[in-house]
Amino acid sequence: MTPPSEPRAATRSIARTLTQADFDRFAALSGDDNPIHVDPEFSARTRFGRTVAHGVLLCSILRGLAGEVLPGARQVGQAIRFPAPTFAGEPMCFAVRLDRVADGIADLGVSVSRIADGTVTCDGTMAFALPDDDLPDDDLADATPDPETLP
Repeated sequence: MTPPSEPRAATRSIARTLTQADFDRFAALSGDDNPIHVDPEFSARTRFGRTVAHGVLLCSILRGLAGEVLPGARQVGQAIRFPAPTFAGEPMCFAVRLDRVADGIADLGVSVSRIADGTVTCDGTMAFALPDDDLPDDDLADATPDPETLP
């Protein structure tokens, strides 16, 4: 099955240098204020020696790139690992590649690596339902919980 809107490219990558201010803003937005992300004094005493990026921050950037490769697709899964830390102030390469399309699902390989030495700090896969496989609006209404029944 081919997607209704063809991918713009089979791969996409960007270089980006995250800052401590990025970590702090993400912590404020997400509520994840673990000191390993936002407290340089605390982090200096850990095995990392300095603050590290939130894994979900990295995944969010990768998700944005995935949307450029598969416009209109809906993310339905991911399997991600973090083999090394991503530090503030280090130029990183964020990359996605279209690996496979089958049965209306597109699988993307994703990675984040340090530009200086090629160390991979995040890698894995993200799965996307292509636009043709979205449920019709009337079926979505049946799947939406009634707000009166929510705790």
